[in-house]
Amino acid sequence: MLIPSQYKESNSMKVFADKLIEITERHAEEIAQQWCRAVRKDNRTPSYHYIREEKCLLHAVSFYKNLSRVYFSKRPDRDLYEHFTQYAEDRYNEGIPCPEAIYALFMMRRHMWLYVDSQALFLTPIDHMQAIEALNKTTRIFDLGTFFVAQKYDVLRKRDGFLY
Repeated sequence: MLIPSQYKESNSMKVFADKLIEITERHAEEIAQQWCRAVRKDNRTPSYHYIREEKCLLHAVSFYKNLSRVYFSKRPDRDLYEHFTQYAEDRYNEGIPCPEAIYALFMMRRHMWLYVDSQALFLTPIDHMQAIEALNKTTRIFDLGTFFVAQKYDVLRKRDGFLY
């Protein structure tokens, strides 16, 4: 994989990313509440409609608070794999179908950015450039994470004797 070279960043980008992740971690509960409300109503995630709100919030808060470990990892291959395969295994064990677990990830990323955007961090053109760089990195993390989720679901389904 080409992950390490993809994560080289300038100092100004790191400052913005630090701020982005700091806000995400500091406000994980609030972001998770917004995400939980949305995922429990979305037509694309019907399995989430039946998960207790507390459980839904707990897993989203944990995901957001642990994102910095993945975002700033010195060993991104391993940490991304561990983070997202654990997510996949947890959702699989909860009975969440793979497409819903993946769509829920898309919603997590979107709610993180909606929250950060609402904090008016993007005031100058340089802020906008740094935000775009941070968004690109976040997108790469979630894209690769989505691949790991689908891959882990496949392994788990085969282990449990499901054939495609």
